[in-house]
Order: sequence, then C-alpha cells, then structure tokens
Amino acid sequence: MKIMFSAGEPSGDLHGESLAKAILAQDPAIQLVGFGGEKMAAAGIRLCADMKEYSVMGVWEVIKNLRKIFELLDKLTEFMRQEKPDLLVLIDYPDFNWRLAKRAKAMGIPVFSYIPPSAWAWRKGRARKCGAIADELAAIFPFELPVYEAAGANISFNGNPLLDTVKPSMSQEEARQFFKVTPGASPVVLLPGSRKHEITQLLPPMLAAAELLQKDNNRLEFYLPVAPGISRQLIEAIVSRYNVDIHYTQDNTYDLMNIGLFALATSGTVVMEAAIMGLPCVCLYRMAALSYAIGKLLVDIDFFTLPNILAGREVQKELLQSEVTGTRIFEEARKYYADADYRPTVVQGLKEAVAKLGEPGAAVRVAARIIAAAKKYGKAGREGTE
Repeated sequence: MKIMFSAGEPSGDLHGESLAKAILAQDPAIQLVGFGGEKMAAAGIRLCADMKEYSVMGVWEVIKNLRKIFELLDKLTEFMRQEKPDLLVLIDYPDFNWRLAKRAKAMGIPVFSYIPPSAWAWRKGRARKCGAIADELAAIFPFELPVYEAAGANISFNGNPLLDTVKPSMSQEEARQFFKVTPGASPVVLLPGSRKHEITQLLPPMLAAAELLQKDNNRLEFYLPVAPGISRQLIEAIVSRYNVDIHYTQDNTYDLMNIGLFALATSGTVVMEAAIMGLPCVCLYRMAALSYAIGKLLVDIDFFTLPNILAGREVQKELLQSEVTGTRIFEEARKYYADADYRPTVVQGLKEAVAKLGEPGAAVRVAARIIAAAKKYGKAGREGTE
C-alpha cells in the first residue's frame, strides 16, 4: 500500500510528521511519499519535493512565484501518475492542495483531507465542492462538521492535535526560575502574533496597556515571546516608544504560559494554545476598515476566538477594531488581579471549551482512518470489489 501526502506549510509539516509516525506504527509496510518538509522526511516520508523551496507568503510573493507554484503542481501530478498511490492525503494548504486534489480525482486516485478548508463561518459553498472531491475529510474542531455534513460530505472529528503538543516541559517552580521571575511577581504574557502586520497593528496598544498595568500593579512582569521568523529589531523598535520593561523570550513558550497570570493576545491559534495551558487572555484583533466592512457582510459568527466559539459564549473578553486601545485593554486585563472571582471563572470556562476538543491522540485516530480509507478506496479496495 502506498499513501501520498501534500503539505506546504510548517504547521502541515508538523502534522504530517505525526501522521507518518502513527501510520507506520500501525502498519510498517505502508510506503509514504509526497510533498512536505524535513520533519515529514525524518518521519519516513519519501519526498518528491521539499516545501522550503516553494514557501511563499503574502499576495505579492504568491503572484511573483505563480509560475513556480504551477510547475510544482505539474511535478506532483506527474509523480502521482508514476507512483500510483492508493490515497492522496491533503494537509491544510487549501489553495494549492485542492487544485492537486482535482487532478488526483481525474486520475482515479482517492483523496483524504486533513484540516479541510474552513466553511463554517463563511464561503459555505466550499463544503459542497470539497465534499464532492474528497472521499473522506477529518476536521480538527467539532463546530466544522455541521456545514460539511449538510453538504453531504463524509467528514469526522477525531480530536485536536494541539492536545498532544501543547504541554509544559518543566514544573511551574522550574519555569519561574528559568524565566527569572521575581519572587512574588506575576508574569503577564504579550502575544502580538506571528505576522508583521499583526505586530505593527496590535503590539502598540498592548504596550500602552502594559504601561497602565505597570503603574496600577508593580508586581506584574511582562514577557514577550518572539515568534520564529519575526525580527526582534522590529519588536524592540516598537517597545522603545513605551515606558515598560519587557523580558524577551524565544523558547519554552508553553512553560511561560503555564506560569502566566494572564495574556494580551492577538486572535489566532495561540489563544487556543493558551486556553489548553489554562492561561486566560484579553483577545484582540484589528483589520483594515474596508476588510472589516466586507467581513461583517460575509462572516456569520458571534465570536472570533476559538475558545469562545467552542464554549458558545464569551468566556474571555474579545476586543475588536476601535475597541483595541491601551485603555480598553487595561480595563479588561486588570480584572484578572483586581477581581478575586474573575480569573477563576474564566479559567473554568476555558476548561469547558478545551474539553470539547476531545481526548489526546488525534494523530493516531486520523492515521487509522487514513489506512482504512486507502484500503477501502485505493487499488486494493477497488480490486476486491471487482
């Protein structure tokens, strides 16, 4: 049996690594091939192309590299033709992967989608299109299922891979020593995002709030993890405009979350990671006025952060657009130490949200589904029904 993967981003490389290890643990005879990164290669996937040669971000970068991207599409198509895999497994990376999926289906190769395109909040028509192409889909959030099921897709929820990766590496006491937290002080974590535009938009109001918090409570200490690929010089230039003492970190972010009193966080996966670690946040997001106006017309959601969406209520405060100011952030953040009941209530709500992600071991369960799909829809399965 042969299974082909396609993953074009670092997060996909990480998911592909976990799936490859789980598949080979269940059946070492399976051949794994495809497009991915060094983690997938180290886990036993024979790569026909390495993602680092094709990694581009931003609209202009994509436009400049369109020829290269379509050459990759042709290369993977020819690879499929030669290798004749029993199954093509897509890992996220939707704009590229679903073009590849159409070609696979035209060649009679079945398709399994892990982390299918988001269709629950907007562009719900994608659920019907993807469901028509993929023989099976596996979502990582339970709220993704209804729109795909309504479109007739064969989709399942098998837990969230974050539950297997988001965990501390040391005790809280060890972490306080590692980060040199002053005895009796409470760490506050600033999480401005992993993209330049998020940092330039949201770090300034975070720092303005930090100034006010520092004046209000001198036992707070501020920590800022620098995301991979982000210039520390850019961050330091922004921080220099504010009168607040910042401790920079790069590693052991989950250990930092594990000792934090609260975080000021840009909406994204990091808010879900913080929830898993029991770290409450004030959640922020700001976008261009035109994008926000269009988004309000297209997106049908009550909340924009994952823990609140999972809980179905505002477990922790979300500030959007004009609300994202130093003063408003300060007003919400100080509740975490000024109101004795506030933080425990938020933390309990986060526990309820995290519980909806299921149990650890998502990769093992998805791997079993991938193997079953390859047997059912692949060459062996087709030959067995002829």
